[in-house]
Amino acid sequence: MSLNLEVCKAAINIKQNTQTRTVKGVKTCVPEVPLVSPFYHLQSFFIAGFFLVAAVAGCISVITNMSFSGPSIGSGGRTARRAFEFGRTYVVKPKGKHQATIVWLHGLGDNGSSWSQLLETLPLPNIKWICPTSPAQPLTLFGGFPTTAWFDVSDLSEDAHQDVEGMDASAAHVLGLLSTEPPNIKLGVGGFSMGAATALYSASCFSHGKFGNGNTYSTHLDAVVGLSGWLPCAKDLSKKVEGEEAANRASSLPVLLCHGKADDVVRFRYGEKSAEKLSTTGFKSLTFKSYESLGHYTIPEEMDEVCSWLTSKLELEGGKS
Repeated sequence: MSLNLEVCKAAINIKQNTQTRTVKGVKTCVPEVPLVSPFYHLQSFFIAGFFLVAAVAGCISVITNMSFSGPSIGSGGRTARRAFEFGRTYVVKPKGKHQATIVWLHGLGDNGSSWSQLLETLPLPNIKWICPTSPAQPLTLFGGFPTTAWFDVSDLSEDAHQDVEGMDASAAHVLGLLSTEPPNIKLGVGGFSMGAATALYSASCFSHGKFGNGNTYSTHLDAVVGLSGWLPCAKDLSKKVEGEEAANRASSLPVLLCHGKADDVVRFRYGEKSAEKLSTTGFKSLTFKSYESLGHYTIPEEMDEVCSWLTSKLELEGGKS
């Protein structure tokens, strides 16, 4: 398997510097380097170690080889069911009238804590945020080295193994968290990087009315947000929106995708392709925003867009300060 020297070099040369920026009057720390969460500078040497171990093993696939063509492979390669043990869940309670609940999913190697800290600062007093932590599991991309991940991944190409079992488990976990919310509360799912990919997989399950394994997807979704992510199982998406009911669910679901043009982890063109694929298969209420110099992290301008979009689509009261 080929080695992505550019990614390895970036991992080895990770800096620890952060910048203090302001999101609508609230100061936040944002790393200057392309990492996989807004607070991921605390774990950068940990991730660098992942890449070094995988590089020695010769097991890193080139993540920039993602494509939206070629055969799609399901989870049939596995003969035994895996046990998925999800980590700690962090909850940010609404500061005002509770109108919506959003499950927010972290990126690869991260946990729910870092994003809960950022989401708590946003001027969205009517939203309850639920930030779960994914299972720790061996990752093929890192030569079997364990890390927190929502599903297994070897690379982002469609001819690679698609871990439907892992994606189903994570999407079912999200559904379980949302299913306990009051009936009058609007529900959403969002995420960053691999978390965004899982959120988009949840969107496809919602439109289809079923998980990849055929089990019923029983919760309604009112909004989906994906930052710096990609669409897994893209080739199978058209099959999931066949039929009038599925098409109606897809067309009525608001989706916001944001991606930086300077992202060297999940390349911008793949976020763009994901948006195009969703649009052409019936997700008509989709918004795609690009950011010229943004790498694989978030910035205040992007979070401002998320706040404005959620306030509008969920019809929130008092969403602006």
